[in-house]
Amino acid sequence: MTTLRQNPTQHLEGVIRDRRSNYWNLLPFLKPQTGRIIRALGCTIIFSIFWPILAQLFGSVAEYLGNGQVREMAKLAGVLAGAFLIHKLAQYGQDSLMAKAALAIALDLRRALYSHLQKLDLGYFESAKTGDLTYRLTEDVDRVGEVVKKLFHDFAPCILQLVLVLAYMLYLNWQLTLSAFLIAPLMAALVSWFGEQLLKFSRRSQNRISDLSSLLTEVFSGIRLIRAFAAEDYEEERFRNIAEENRKANYSAAWLQAVQHPVIGFLYAMSILIVLLLGTWQISEGNLTGTSFVSYIAAVVMLVDPIAHMTENYNLFKQAEASVDRVFEIMAIEPAVLEHAEAKAMPTVDGKVELRNVSFSYDADHPVLREIGLIALPGEAIALVGASGAGKTTLVNLLPRFYDPQGGEILIDGIDIRSVTLRSLRRQIGIVPQETILFSGTIAQNIAFGQRNIDLAAVEEAAKVANAHQFISQLPDGYSTYVGERGVNLSGGQRQRIAIARAVLLNPRILILDEATSALDSESEALVQEALERLMTNRTVFIIAHRLATVRRADRILVLEKGQIVESGNHRELLDKGGRYAGYYAQQFSA
Repeated sequence: MTTLRQNPTQHLEGVIRDRRSNYWNLLPFLKPQTGRIIRALGCTIIFSIFWPILAQLFGSVAEYLGNGQVREMAKLAGVLAGAFLIHKLAQYGQDSLMAKAALAIALDLRRALYSHLQKLDLGYFESAKTGDLTYRLTEDVDRVGEVVKKLFHDFAPCILQLVLVLAYMLYLNWQLTLSAFLIAPLMAALVSWFGEQLLKFSRRSQNRISDLSSLLTEVFSGIRLIRAFAAEDYEEERFRNIAEENRKANYSAAWLQAVQHPVIGFLYAMSILIVLLLGTWQISEGNLTGTSFVSYIAAVVMLVDPIAHMTENYNLFKQAEASVDRVFEIMAIEPAVLEHAEAKAMPTVDGKVELRNVSFSYDADHPVLREIGLIALPGEAIALVGASGAGKTTLVNLLPRFYDPQGGEILIDGIDIRSVTLRSLRRQIGIVPQETILFSGTIAQNIAFGQRNIDLAAVEEAAKVANAHQFISQLPDGYSTYVGERGVNLSGGQRQRIAIARAVLLNPRILILDEATSALDSESEALVQEALERLMTNRTVFIIAHRLATVRRADRILVLEKGQIVESGNHRELLDKGGRYAGYYAQQFSA
């Protein structure tokens, strides 16, 4: 299975060079735009056909000018004007159609990439860099769209123009044309070599700019911590180092192009000189007329633009290949948690949860859970306690299938959770985490998170249950108050009560409370605890807490140690045993 967990931003630097180009993976995204692309190519053909026609007409211009034929020159000017009009209308059709197709392809690719990321397991996001993923979804996809547009809008017309003009030149004088293009193989080889080098430098540059984006995301998210630890100089040094690496990579690509342009330009100039010398010789031998030679030179001039554009587009094509690789590198990652093809929606459950010999590890050498056996009855509140790293959070994360165990099975009301759809499973499990995540939007939208149609009456009722209605009502816009990024304009207790209201509105049969009151002051904790008591009524509840005062009323307390349940019982029973739980309790309440 393809993975980026080791080092996401530098993975591409070790890509095998002889593999098939990822450009082929764009074909499914081009298919819906086939009709539009065909129409654009039709305009391109019309646009390109007029190049040799214009070259021939310009040859007649030289003849009429030399003989002073005003009437004929006027007629020719009218023909030229009509030819130019058709030529430019075809160019407009080509440009507008291809721009629309390229933007549609980029949109479909961005949607597909975003949709694929939504399917990846939590383990991937725990190691991937947010800034890098953002860059791939924005800049990399835009660059892919730009190269698709260039391919049909610029590269294809240049190829057609080159072929048609060359055919016309062969028609005028094939000996002169073949002789003039003796340098062509060398030019093609050089362009190809320069393109491969640009691809290498572009991959390096894209990875460095992703690192820079990731650094900025970290810094802006943790600016308070940076100020608290007076770490501004340290972060500035990190920024300077990564920015310098990006500058070096970009300069390498710019230097290569700076070398390429004069080299290719010099070779092209040499081919022009050869044409002039051989053309003069052909005229002296009587194999070519002066008028034909003017048309021939006009055709040669018409080759300057397509050759320059083809060289530039080939460079862009190779540079964008790094972005194509980065996009499809993520698309190639297979989700660790898969929904069975025949999965059915889980019916409304009573809430009986059973773990049968469940084992789990994030890597093979360090097991986190070892053959856990557990039955939670409907309406039962089970507390999980133990030292950090004992496996408490991992255990509850298996219930909504954030991860799948390597051994054993998990059943809810006797149904294997791997046999039902992820959506139907997760809609019956509510989670109130330690750190509440709020999204940009109104308070009502955050409480009704994930619901397209918001029932304001239900939202308000959920807020009342969560002890949140009073403070929300005092806000300037009430439930329509806009919540800033990550909810920074609300206190920790307010954010937590919104999270509880969110769970109330979901009305789950199974509830997970993961350190839900650990970061609150006494007053906020009392309000949150009261809201939680209401929320827990008639639900199967799993409580994770380090502060044992919050778990004393649980029906059953499980003590985990090194991934195994070492004690089980209610608060009084475990104190009477004098084991691990009693020791934890004594440490916390020794005062």
